[in-house]
Amino acid sequence: MLCLAVALLARRQEGLNSVRSNLQETSPGSIVETFPTDTSPSNLKEAFQSIKTHSSFKDLKLKVAVYSVKHSSKKPFMNETYEEFTESLEQYVGGAFTFSQEALKLFFEHHGESSLSETGEKKGTLIFTGTLGALRCNAEFAAYGAGRSSVRQLAQTLAREISAKGLHVVHTIANGAIEDKNGEDQRIGKKMSAEAVGKTYLWLSQQEPELWTHELDMRPAAEKF
Repeated sequence: MLCLAVALLARRQEGLNSVRSNLQETSPGSIVETFPTDTSPSNLKEAFQSIKTHSSFKDLKLKVAVYSVKHSSKKPFMNETYEEFTESLEQYVGGAFTFSQEALKLFFEHHGESSLSETGEKKGTLIFTGTLGALRCNAEFAAYGAGRSSVRQLAQTLAREISAKGLHVVHTIANGAIEDKNGEDQRIGKKMSAEAVGKTYLWLSQQEPELWTHELDMRPAAEKF
């Protein structure tokens, strides 16, 4: 049985409580702590500081950080205001920026900043969960497409900058719905299960420096593409 130490971040405490209960049920003995926050810089920084000083994580080193935010914006382009467009970018892309910086600070604090060529050791894995909108978008999704594609590019530039320091950066394309269940829709390949995504992310985190996946397309079997 795999025991985990997990810090969960989300906007709503009730959602955090549900995920925590499920993790504690499926992974007995795991440490699961919750930190309600939005993607604003001040609140994200406060959440990371709380994680850093939390007694449950004392003497533990960060190994995996996942940025996965449900965020969408649909509106006819000529009806969208500049303020709405930039607010969407600030919430999603700005959140990815701050999350990345705070996670990297913690990775380097826990594992040092020596290069991979010096140590041969992987420090950890930073994963961005994207969607098909990072590659192409439908009509009326200007802000959504701009945000999703921007975070994909952020992941690329980070991978090129910090891979040499032993940090593995991944951008996934989640093409299809993800549910925290294993029911009929999962059996027939209509929807992904959160468990399957989690297993995939664990596999990514276990990749050694001789082979790192940077971009991964994920979809249930019946999803059209």
